[in-house]
Amino acid sequence: MLIGVPKEIKNFESRVGMTPANVRELTSRGHGVLVETNAGIGIGCDDDVYRQAGAEIADSAADIFARADMIVKVKEPQAQECKMLRKGQVLFTYLHLAPDPEQARLLKESGCIAIAYETVTDNHGGLPLLAPMSEVAGRMAIQAGARCLENVCGGSGVLMGGVPGVRPAKVTIIGGGVVGLNAARMAMGMNADVTILDRSIEKLREIDEMYGDKLRTVYSNQENLEEHVLSSDIVIGAVLIPGASAPKLVTKAMLAKMKKGSVLVDVAIDQGGCFETSKATTHADPIYNVDGIVHYCVANMPGAVARTSTYALNNTTLPYVLQLAELGWKDALKANPHLLAGLNVFDGQITYEAVAVALGDKYVPPLQAIG
Repeated sequence: MLIGVPKEIKNFESRVGMTPANVRELTSRGHGVLVETNAGIGIGCDDDVYRQAGAEIADSAADIFARADMIVKVKEPQAQECKMLRKGQVLFTYLHLAPDPEQARLLKESGCIAIAYETVTDNHGGLPLLAPMSEVAGRMAIQAGARCLENVCGGSGVLMGGVPGVRPAKVTIIGGGVVGLNAARMAMGMNADVTILDRSIEKLREIDEMYGDKLRTVYSNQENLEEHVLSSDIVIGAVLIPGASAPKLVTKAMLAKMKKGSVLVDVAIDQGGCFETSKATTHADPIYNVDGIVHYCVANMPGAVARTSTYALNNTTLPYVLQLAELGWKDALKANPHLLAGLNVFDGQITYEAVAVALGDKYVPPLQAIG
């Protein structure tokens, strides 16, 4: 199989779909890898490094999309990339289709086989290809929140860890999954006052057993949510419903009651965001202010630490890329139900139920679609 790796073109996105090490794994098994020139510059890997791993260097994305059997990326394809996809071509990347009807329309029109990293599952009910970026984003959320609290960013001027005699920042994390736990670890490391809200008692018990009195766990209902959001300096939105749009948990009415200079960091923005006032921002212009509340809603947070993020992601994607290359997409999907769970669009059909519901589109079960 010929695998294509185009250079990412989303704003300030420097990650790359394959590292030289993963290229070598594929080429050593007789597969071809076509990498766009300068695709790896953001992770410190130039074209020569990819050539040494066995890749062929392409002058343009157009050449890659025209030739490759499978496209391996990081971020969702932009409109110009969607228009280069073709019928029967495999696309393996993050898609986040629920809040993006235009991308869904273009993917359907292309006739491609679009497999989304974020809905691939594992034996433990986890999302193994989403987890590494969730780890990065959770940790970065605290860095971003701490910066946004500074007066220069419009924040309240509170130092995360405080100093002797002055209280630390109060951080509320909505969601106790991978993002939430990693945010909590960073916030605790900075000596902040940390609370995690979640609807799973089992999850809250697990967190309590791990961290004890270093943080508080609170069941997430409307009253508790409002109480903690209104008293917080930083609120981290870390909720996830796989494939679906994120629920709007912090309303405009709630926002109006928050302390001026407080900060909202919406890590769920890829799925539409979990604050009613959220709108996607970029690393070039990451924050905005609504009613005196600072919002940080960058849709590709891990792209700011491209090297760490790329290597973390590639550690988890390689087995699936190999399976698709070795078996072909159809046999690979039929052989691996966890990979099949990643199939979101097939030959013009939506094959992930939560995406179909969010888009108001017809859902076709994946096995029925691929025949």
